[in-house]
Amino acid sequence: MTEKTLRNGFIAAGLMNIIAVLILSKFFTNKVIPETDPAVMSNFGLLMIMVWGLAYIALANSFKQAKWVVGTFVVEKLVYVIAWIMWILNNDVSKVYEKDIFAGFFYSVYGINDFIFFVFFLYVFYKIQSKTSNY
Repeated sequence: MTEKTLRNGFIAAGLMNIIAVLILSKFFTNKVIPETDPAVMSNFGLLMIMVWGLAYIALANSFKQAKWVVGTFVVEKLVYVIAWIMWILNNDVSKVYEKDIFAGFFYSVYGINDFIFFVFFLYVFYKIQSKTSNY
């Protein structure tokens, strides 16, 4: 991948976090998302997802100089993937859809999205690591 493609990946990850939270939470008025998983997806948790999105965008132009921040993104995405898998295994998403289609969609896809960007950040971390390990 080119540096421009990687930069755009950081921007895409950030925009996904910000725009998806705003739309699917209906600008924090959707009560079903936080009620469904208050430990992870409270309104505060949703706000922090947006903050992570801002961090991804902020690093888009300087990720090569911030290997360990990228590594932190890898861990953060993995944590959300695990949280989503645990939620999916212990809950019925169709019941969430019955309450609110936006919340149902949110719980159907957020772990998939996080997995995609987990792989992306892991790839970037590996690329940076392989270049710096020669020093």
